[in-house]
Amino acid sequence: MATFIGIDPGLAATGIAVIEGAGLAVHHYSYGTIQTDAGQDLPQRLDRIFADLSEILGRVRPDAMMVEDVFSLPRYPKSGITLGQVTGVILLAGYQAQIPVQQVAVREVKQVLTGNGNAGKQQLEASVRRRLDHSEPIKPSHASDALAMALVGLYRENSPASAFLRT
Repeated sequence: MATFIGIDPGLAATGIAVIEGAGLAVHHYSYGTIQTDAGQDLPQRLDRIFADLSEILGRVRPDAMMVEDVFSLPRYPKSGITLGQVTGVILLAGYQAQIPVQQVAVREVKQVLTGNGNAGKQQLEASVRRRLDHSEPIKPSHASDALAMALVGLYRENSPASAFLRT
């Protein structure tokens, strides 16, 4: 049995998901978010994400951590910079916990799970629900995206086509 943690970085809410499975079958999963207070300064918010994630990594001890790669929209360059800062503390937490970390482009996740690299959030969430046999919508979307990341980790580890899925 292998354990993967998926991370969807965000300053207000960072999605966290843990998937345990063997082969391509998921045996257990859990998900949630690390939320920060918008009234706090950036360093305090980054510290909260780092501390909470470090605690989770120490408790869960996953085999690997899958992190959504940083992207930036031309219309919102400041958001891309902030996302890079959040991702930096996430990568540091994984490194300090001695967990192998892989960054995965969201387009790859969408391609693997939906067959369409341009799939929308709702389509990705629906695919995650089907694969987990989860009947209710997965909320918030950051948690659903983190589950998608963790699923890709499981599939990369156990798929005969795993070389194709690696970035």
